[in-house]
Amino acid sequence: MPDPSAPILWQFSLSTINALVWLLLLLLGLVMGLKMRWGRLVAITAFLTLDLIAFGAFVRLTDSGLGCPDWPGCYGQLLPAQASTQINQAIVDQGGAHGPVNHVKAWIEMLHRYVASFIGVLILVMCVRALIAKFRDGGSSWLRAANEFGSVSVGLAWPLLLLIVVSLQGLFGKWTVTLKLMPIVVTTHLMGGMLLFALLIWFWMRERHRAGETRAMTIMVSGGVKVIVWVAVITLAVQIFLGGWVSTNYAVMACGDFPGCNGQLQPTVAWNEGFTLLRALGRNPDGSFLSIEGLRAIHWAHRVGALVTTVVVIAAAVALLRAHAALRRQAIWIKTALLLQVVIGISTVHFAKPILLATAHNLVASALLAMLLVAAYRVSGPKSTTDFAVSTTLRKQK
Repeated sequence: MPDPSAPILWQFSLSTINALVWLLLLLLGLVMGLKMRWGRLVAITAFLTLDLIAFGAFVRLTDSGLGCPDWPGCYGQLLPAQASTQINQAIVDQGGAHGPVNHVKAWIEMLHRYVASFIGVLILVMCVRALIAKFRDGGSSWLRAANEFGSVSVGLAWPLLLLIVVSLQGLFGKWTVTLKLMPIVVTTHLMGGMLLFALLIWFWMRERHRAGETRAMTIMVSGGVKVIVWVAVITLAVQIFLGGWVSTNYAVMACGDFPGCNGQLQPTVAWNEGFTLLRALGRNPDGSFLSIEGLRAIHWAHRVGALVTTVVVIAAAVALLRAHAALRRQAIWIKTALLLQVVIGISTVHFAKPILLATAHNLVASALLAMLLVAAYRVSGPKSTTDFAVSTTLRKQK
């Protein structure tokens, strides 16, 4: 159990034996990661991050965020099965299994933490491999080491940036629990996951470019095309924040129909109440309950944002389609994902927020972000492939 005398931001709950087992498992993951090909390592890390974002939505939607109300363990244990006595007592104390703690929710929450830890290990592997490549003995042996670990021109900047972001993600994951699902903390945790995913997608494209893959090569387009694609990326990021704010405030059903809000196209809303960021879940800063008008403001902002995002993303897809034949595939995928996202969003309201649809809504939003970032890389990424040429020569000489 967490130390009640410790500051709430820094509580750490894991017994010594369980912590050692946890570290041992992470070390095994580290060793496995060192044997992967560099491009595969980056791709797998990005894919797992996408899965984790979707699973994080599932955690929120099933109200499992406090399934284990301490961190990083579950009542000080590595596995919920080890904490069955404490979980059973919590179920009794809260008056039944319908509350924030039960055995299923504990496993959902801990599975999320396990995957997050594994992603952290994979990113640590990237840093270790980049360091090995950089600090092996100089001269040709340094180059051979760099070539062996697939890091000849990667450098340390990208792996270190990813390590910093994933470490901050771990902290916000901890604060999500210790601060009792405070909406701004949970939403920031979501956006941190999106940032990590975006960085991994860019890094993945960079490595594909270095490897000489045709579909990762940058293409010369006009400045206007670059601008609209980046505007689409930023607009989608804002919309994802608004969607996260809806989810973390449980405001999905504040408007129970579509396209209006409870039969109105101009619903009564309380913007200041809905968008006061520093407050507890379901409460105003003065401790009073958040009103339905405040929840409606949160939901309606997401609806308006969806309209704006749809227009901007379609404009970006059309610009890509017209800019170059090689960008046609990206444009088609972007439009397809956008259409799917709109249909899922409407269905989530129409069918009163079924969990699978709402989870898919988060997953497709992440995929759409990835597609826009791939397009952004192709129109504005680095043009030179000199580094790839050098590494290819080294591989042939080895």
